[in-house]
Amino acid sequence: MSSNIHAQRLAALRQAMKEQKIDVWIAPSADPHISEYLPEHWRGRTWLSGFDGSVGTLAVSADFAELWVDSRYWEQSKRQLEGSGFVLQKLGQGYPTMVDSLAERLPENSVVGIPADGLSLSLKHELQAVFAKKNIHLRFDIDLLNSFWHDRPGLPDNLIFVHEARFEPESVSEKLARVRAAMKELGADHHLVSSLDDIAWITNLRCNDVPFNPLFISYLLIDAERATLFVNPAKLTDACHKVLSEAKIDVAEYRSVVDAVGKLSGSLLVDPDRTAVYTLGKLPAGVRVIENINPSTLFKACKPEAEIEHTKNAMVRDGVALCGFFAELEQKLAAGETVTELDIDTMLIDHRSRQADYISLSFDTIAGFNENAALPHYAATPEYHSTIKGQGILLIDSGAHYLDGTTDITRVIPIGKPTAEQKRDYTLVLKAHIALAEAIFPENLSGQILDAICRAPLWKEQCDYGHGTGHGVGYFLNVHQGPQKIAYNTSGLKCNNMKENMITSNEPGLYRPGKWGFRIENLVVHRRVKQPKETEFGQYLCFEQLTLCPIDTQLIERSMLSDEEAAWLNDYHALVREKLAPHTEGAAKEWLERNTQPI
Repeated sequence: MSSNIHAQRLAALRQAMKEQKIDVWIAPSADPHISEYLPEHWRGRTWLSGFDGSVGTLAVSADFAELWVDSRYWEQSKRQLEGSGFVLQKLGQGYPTMVDSLAERLPENSVVGIPADGLSLSLKHELQAVFAKKNIHLRFDIDLLNSFWHDRPGLPDNLIFVHEARFEPESVSEKLARVRAAMKELGADHHLVSSLDDIAWITNLRCNDVPFNPLFISYLLIDAERATLFVNPAKLTDACHKVLSEAKIDVAEYRSVVDAVGKLSGSLLVDPDRTAVYTLGKLPAGVRVIENINPSTLFKACKPEAEIEHTKNAMVRDGVALCGFFAELEQKLAAGETVTELDIDTMLIDHRSRQADYISLSFDTIAGFNENAALPHYAATPEYHSTIKGQGILLIDSGAHYLDGTTDITRVIPIGKPTAEQKRDYTLVLKAHIALAEAIFPENLSGQILDAICRAPLWKEQCDYGHGTGHGVGYFLNVHQGPQKIAYNTSGLKCNNMKENMITSNEPGLYRPGKWGFRIENLVVHRRVKQPKETEFGQYLCFEQLTLCPIDTQLIERSMLSDEEAAWLNDYHALVREKLAPHTEGAAKEWLERNTQPI
């Protein structure tokens, strides 16, 4: 699609704004469930601008058209916005926020529009608080795109399925009982759940309405006795109806949730970060709104032991697939075959899909060669990709959903002979990875503080990376799942505390724009320290490795590693070999053996 189509759409938006007397229009990356990955129907930001990164916000006036994104997307957005009429505005690293920037530039009494079904309650509060100083009016009663997006896609209509009981240690009724106990504690008569991953977790149902997320478009309204699932009923199988009726969950049409909320009384619990203003459009004025994190978000973050065991089984199969993939990649390159970044994705799907209980990728594969590896969220496209040849660094960040777990792993390999500078950068990242992997820390410590342990080896050399160090991971659910994050620039709220049996990523990096990038990522599970040295200072946690795949040793500058760090890597490789060797054969087994030798 030529970029001038986006310039035409921008002109159409400005015309609609003029007709509605709106001075600035904001197009967020959001749907009524405030999801990270969106169905096509709500991808208005991409449709307008051509930028298809997973995060970004548009702000348009008669005089400017801006895309606000953080450093992960600066290079990609520059390329994709060409000729569209939109310009990049940088976020993070000392740059102002979009909200502050708009408040500063707009004259008093301006009108800012944003679609109600993409506006979270918390963002509404933030916008109104900042805009109030200049009496800037916020309008969310209209979606301007509807007036000229004539072929706007409908909602997905994929069939929902029951996540098999053998993989679900807890019944829907048991999960609802836990949620209701939390509601009672918070004094809530009703609880509206808008976030799709929470709904899938509570109902033990899955679907593929959203790319890379096994979720279905719905709402769940819970009271003390019953609950209602608002969903397209045609998507439910008989097995789904059985599971829902056993748990006393009624079914209603998806869009009827607004009217149902309009009939409530008493008090309503909502998560302001995950609830759209649209959904509460008819909420009676007398209803007391309790704003708090969804109780299910906290419950699903701490996995039952059975889920951890299932995830370990998925990790073995994922590791076997990766051994086969890397062996094949090595053979193709040695034979002089042409391999592009796009081929990496195809090969990974091929190897993973041979494994039992494979469902799909858990996100778009990031395969970056040389300068593309320096873009943390790079995605190769048919129009823009590199061929893997000559000398260089290949970074591969990939993952999969299996019925018994979700995986996410990043590995880097050298193509040809690595330079001393490349080895130094890689070894610094490895040292950071090991520092976090070996950390012992108090239970309930904030992820903000834990981040510094990981970054310390990089900071010592005055290096750093612009993304977080770790994110929570779901159980056959979202690959990015809160509440926990390991990142010093995230909130210090209690919900970010590190708890036993959470699954989190460990993924430090180091990027040289225009040259190369390194990131080493494993998933870990938070465990109580087995033999506590002390008890008077409370409980302490450590990390158990879940991801099973060799970490490249050709890129290591051994003189930079302490003996303790080398011992950690050798122990990890011994574990990988022990778990994967019985399930590999031929070239994959040979690759595994060769790449898990002690250093």
